[in-house]
Amino acid sequence: MPPIKPMLAKAIAGLPEEAKYGEVVFEPKWDGFRCIVFRDGDSIELGSRNERPLTRYFPEILEPLKDRLPQRCVVDGELIIVRNNELDFNALQLRLHPAESRVNKLAAEIPSSFVAFDLLALGDDDLRQRPYRERRALLEKALAGTTAPVYLTPTTTDRVTAKEWFDRFEGAGLDGLIAKAVGDPYVENKRTQLKVKHIRSADAVVAGYRVHKDGKGVGSLLLGLYDDEGNLHHVGVAASFTAKRRSELLGELEPLLEDAMEQHPWRDWAEAYAHQSTQMPGAPHRWNAQRDGSWVPLRIERVVEVKYGSTLGGRFREVTKVLRWRPDKRPDECTFDQLDEPIPVGVDTVLAAQG
Repeated sequence: MPPIKPMLAKAIAGLPEEAKYGEVVFEPKWDGFRCIVFRDGDSIELGSRNERPLTRYFPEILEPLKDRLPQRCVVDGELIIVRNNELDFNALQLRLHPAESRVNKLAAEIPSSFVAFDLLALGDDDLRQRPYRERRALLEKALAGTTAPVYLTPTTTDRVTAKEWFDRFEGAGLDGLIAKAVGDPYVENKRTQLKVKHIRSADAVVAGYRVHKDGKGVGSLLLGLYDDEGNLHHVGVAASFTAKRRSELLGELEPLLEDAMEQHPWRDWAEAYAHQSTQMPGAPHRWNAQRDGSWVPLRIERVVEVKYGSTLGGRFREVTKVLRWRPDKRPDECTFDQLDEPIPVGVDTVLAAQG
């Protein structure tokens, strides 16, 4: 029964070396909502990574799960939404809505799918202490012949195939690979698996900041890039500063506060009516409605180089890391054309991949 905290992964650079990590199985890293499915007959619960139930937000996937999963089981996987044969994480976020009528409407318009990648329990058997190779074999048997919208993620032990997947599948909206040691048990809430992600850098405008949650120093920098028409778009944030660095940043950015809002390209976003889109820095957070989304505008003068993994819809997919200030670059030189855009590939190609 829920809750179960999912097993996590730590990032490494490049494919893991067998001499260090032993034999591993590679699988695509899906970009969706981590979801552990608990099924007991007609009862199904969808658990999330933070233990908040997802069941009410994805009613359309319940019947397919009942039809395709064993009568009593616990399955670890990912909820995804596929539109135009690509993963659409923004559409997935829209599903987290408090109104049932809205949830049902979106369930019909943008239905979700479930990709299974681990089996934690089957019947009366708790499988978490069994090695991954056994859990995977049982999962393949349990989902033999499964059809959309419930899928079994492809895997491979071949490093050449894994490298090909790493390069190609980003074009479908995936963000790397997961590597699992074949002999490992399932360990809740521990980063014992490995994730291999794309690492890149880009120069971005620092257009503002948010105060850290403890009220001391800069918590995150708001980043912007210019399009071909000269419009500055909010593309993500840079964060993960030490306490000392948060305080230092506050002093470094203070000279940019004066008259910052007067000519700021995002000045309209300070209005409440503008906060309905997650593309804007003051937007409410879908997982935590109480989280403060307010921000402090800065004059558009500073440029920072940040490290990022990949992009989605013209935005950094995850929080970026600051590499260095770029006093040698003008803000208007920070444009979208510096971002790597992968060659498009369909999600159906990923799901049909053979390892």
